[in-house]
Amino acid sequence: MRLRAARPVLLILWISFVFIQSLFFKFTGSPETEHIFGTLDRWAGEFGLAGLFAPGGVFSAHVIGTLELVASALLLASLLPRLSWLRLPGALMALGVISGAILFHLFTPLGVAVPNADGSSDGGLLFGMAISVWLSAAALLWLSRDLIPGRARQG
Repeated sequence: MRLRAARPVLLILWISFVFIQSLFFKFTGSPETEHIFGTLDRWAGEFGLAGLFAPGGVFSAHVIGTLELVASALLLASLLPRLSWLRLPGALMALGVISGAILFHLFTPLGVAVPNADGSSDGGLLFGMAISVWLSAAALLWLSRDLIPGRARQG
């Protein structure tokens, strides 16, 4: 596989890896996930939106995890040549979900460095991974612009 052809594949695999490995935490109610979504829910409560990030809320860990799973499934399916068109919705969905994560890290009490279950800091690891997924999804969209319906294929 030539480097040019490998770029989208590598980006898809990275985005999917980051999203899929986080599902265990989101779907099992891990202490890290409870801290993250609890912090966000308390913050939302200050604006009269308590429950928004709580279990059963519109932006709960299960909802976000499901969106990440769907984005990963679309991206991985797009590796099949006949389903390559799924790359655009998958990349757009990944970009949307991760944009929310980045904004919440930057503009809420959650912060960039999130506490681990043992009380230590992750040193910004989650935030760094979110940035890498955002950059990967944006690059994937750029590299896949020829898949946009109605766009003339350019060499």
